[in-house]
Amino acid sequence: MEIKEIQTRTPQLIETLLAVWEDSVRATHLFLSGAEVLRIKKYVPQALKGVEHLLIAESESGQPIAFMGVEKNRLEMLFLSPEERGKGIGKQLIQYGIRNYGIQEVTVNEQNPQAVGFYEHLGFKTYQRTECDEEGNPYPLLYMKRMKKMKK
Repeated sequence: MEIKEIQTRTPQLIETLLAVWEDSVRATHLFLSGAEVLRIKKYVPQALKGVEHLLIAESESGQPIAFMGVEKNRLEMLFLSPEERGKGIGKQLIQYGIRNYGIQEVTVNEQNPQAVGFYEHLGFKTYQRTECDEEGNPYPLLYMKRMKKMKK
């Protein structure tokens, strides 16, 4: 697996990452209805184009299998193809982001307990909770900060 920062965000790349995003969300965000996933999906291309640092993990064949977005020491997004989960790719991306971009914070849906546990395992602790997401939807968010060194 190779991790690289993407400067040129072509329409083809955005489409590929949008498919990774949708597959990932459908596998992990079980609290969202299909209609809600499709509604949110409309905003993802703009987020992918606008995030300061967009990093992708590629398979040996060069196919994007995961991506993350980082802005000002904050992890803004991390999504993996469902078939790549549990292989250490997310952890490698986070470690890379901490080393190279100073990731210190992340916001995660409380209703995604696997993600919450993943970030806790990597040394993040919740410092704030909201009842709703940034759009006012009834999806509690946990704001987490990196409090200790990552476990190997």
